[in-house]
Amino acid sequence: MSRLLYILPVTILFLNLSACGDSIEKNVGTSNSADNEPNANRITISKAQFDGESMELGHFSLQNFPVEVEVTGTIDVPPQNKAIVSAFIGGYIKRTPLLIGNKVKKGQPLLTLENPEFVQMQQEYQESFEQLSYLKSEFERQKSLVAEQITSQKNFLKAESEYKRNLARYNGFREKLKMLNISPENVEKGILVSEATIFAPIDGSITKVNVSKGMYVSPADDIMEIVNTDHIHLELSVFEKDIMNIKKDQKIRFKISEASTEFYEAEVYLVGTSIDADSRTVKVHGHLHDDENHNFAVGMFVEAAIITSNKSINALPNESIVIQDNNQYVLSLISEGNEGYVFETKAVGVGDSYNGYTAITEMGDLKDSDQVIVKGGFNLLGETGGSDH
Repeated sequence: MSRLLYILPVTILFLNLSACGDSIEKNVGTSNSADNEPNANRITISKAQFDGESMELGHFSLQNFPVEVEVTGTIDVPPQNKAIVSAFIGGYIKRTPLLIGNKVKKGQPLLTLENPEFVQMQQEYQESFEQLSYLKSEFERQKSLVAEQITSQKNFLKAESEYKRNLARYNGFREKLKMLNISPENVEKGILVSEATIFAPIDGSITKVNVSKGMYVSPADDIMEIVNTDHIHLELSVFEKDIMNIKKDQKIRFKISEASTEFYEAEVYLVGTSIDADSRTVKVHGHLHDDENHNFAVGMFVEAAIITSNKSINALPNESIVIQDNNQYVLSLISEGNEGYVFETKAVGVGDSYNGYTAITEMGDLKDSDQVIVKGGFNLLGETGGSDH
């Protein structure tokens, strides 16, 4: 009986210890399971995969980013490189062989006008020329006679007046004929014409033709427009609030938004000194770089940025930034071993992109010394972010 009483407490103690042991083992197992749970933000890749995808590691670096003033404008030419062709005296178009796009040289015939008034003007010039010789000799004769007191002062003054009046008339007709490109010398020889030729006032290309054969034009009509694009420039409109930051020789980056995404370079040459009352803008004149190698047309609309200064910002190559669900990330190196690499996705804030780099405005817990994937990371997470402006 006493032996039975001894066995019962021992059995109970053993059972309690066994139960306690099971409990400890279960807790340990739970703890190990939590420690081994994978991090959803981590990516492990092998060295073979790293090399096969041509991935590269890099660091943050300070890069210069321009401070820009956004403006708009047009491609234009200086006033002396644009000419409106018109007639000094009205007439009917007899010949107009040129079309829009034709290149012309200064002095090249553009068109001919026909008008009976041209003939009448030449007749009057010829009559004036014939009278001039007689009136001049009479004036000189009266001048000699009055000096010798042979004739009266009245006769001398009359001869002088008629001579000078006819001389003025002669000179007036002569200049009109020159304006019509009719040779006064030929008219003096009796060679009269009914046509007048208009010549190109400058070198350039014909950009407008507003007439056709047989059409009557008056001096107020614009017949043609010629533009010389050898010295095209930018005509930009800068808002009043930005104009104090614009200076001569500042760089300009621009693109023809309707025709290309390519950026071209220019520089500020002149800054206007008056503000347009309606738009509150100031005109800024820019000279283009390497414009002879581009087929710019006058009147093209441009979007431009005037670089007023530069600032240094922590940045990464554009390809370092990967986009997922409209958020920007970088892949930061956590560890490297014989088996491969472990990376962690880190959210970042990004700014402008320039010259192949994207500004990092928010780094989170990243440090300047951290290594990140700068090439090939888009295959691991999402699509590449960043693009040059």
